[in-house]
Amino acid sequence: MNKSFLKTDINGDRLTLIFSGEFTLYQINQFQLTIKDIDFSKFNTVIIDLKNLDFIDTASAIFINDLYNEMLKRDKKTDIQVHGGDISNTLKLIQNTMKNDSKPSLPQKENIINYIGKKVYSYYLTFLSFLSFLGELFINLLYTLRKPKTLRYKEILFEINESAIKAFFIVALSSFLVGIVIAYQSANQLSLYGANIFIVDMIGLSMLRELSPVITAVIIAGRSGSSFTAQIGAMKITQELDAMRSLGFEPYMFLVLPKIIALIIMMPVLIFISDITAVFGGMLIANLDLGLSFDLFLDRFSKVIEIRHFLVGIGKGPFFAVLIASIAIYRGLMVKNDTQSIGYNTTKSVVESIFAVIICDAIFSIVFTNLGI
Repeated sequence: MNKSFLKTDINGDRLTLIFSGEFTLYQINQFQLTIKDIDFSKFNTVIIDLKNLDFIDTASAIFINDLYNEMLKRDKKTDIQVHGGDISNTLKLIQNTMKNDSKPSLPQKENIINYIGKKVYSYYLTFLSFLSFLGELFINLLYTLRKPKTLRYKEILFEINESAIKAFFIVALSSFLVGIVIAYQSANQLSLYGANIFIVDMIGLSMLRELSPVITAVIIAGRSGSSFTAQIGAMKITQELDAMRSLGFEPYMFLVLPKIIALIIMMPVLIFISDITAVFGGMLIANLDLGLSFDLFLDRFSKVIEIRHFLVGIGKGPFFAVLIASIAIYRGLMVKNDTQSIGYNTTKSVVESIFAVIICDAIFSIVFTNLGI
């Protein structure tokens, strides 16, 4: 292998760097030290002479290209002198590559129609995926009904305790406070017209038919639904679901159905608790603010509030339960292999569950109104 040399030739304000021999990766450090000692402020022109080079590799070509660019940045008149052939081709290849890499990729402005289209298509695919999940869930539910022995009773009891019984207090407290707020806000208006007694009608109809079911569903979506998503999402990340399948255990039978069945059973009970506490809160304010005794309130309540209003509210419970549990579990199964995905899908689970509950409640209101129920 021929040795490589770097000589300098000074002619006034012109500096010539003469490279000769074979210039490879191993000489770069040596030449860097030599060039570092040169005071380029004394020169206006720098010539990089490569005519005496026999060979140059890509690493050395990058070094020459960087040196050339550095001189240009210092406002020096710079030129590279090289004969044609392999050395010239190597330098051109490096220069073209560096130019392509240095071109910034301009962000493409997406037009609003394209953006909306992508979003709609994404929601459409998500909806189809959710329908597929519901179909598989329905098949497993039919199989369970045909063979009740396959039902996991212990898991159902565990989920009843975790997702419903432990939620009694927060549901009762929230409904009690809502009952107080509605009664307190209504009391001022009703007292102006001497219609104090009608606070019973307002509390009974609004809470039993609409507010108690919706409040309960929102609380369960935020409390138990998010828990379902996080639990199943964590199991997916840690590959526990794959382990269950490899051992012959169907996750739908052990995880999904017990949660849904437990919520279907307990949602009407939670709504009933909500009804009691909400009416009690309203009755308390009616007594303190409007002077209605408890006996008078309950007497009026039994006369004007028909049983159908109570049944309508209770009847919404299983439907809300299916929506909350299925969306929460579906979002748990959609978790990807990173912890950030758990937070994202948990948030989506709560938002989508509440949105679905509100839509379902609106549909019920329209249907029941048209049927005269």
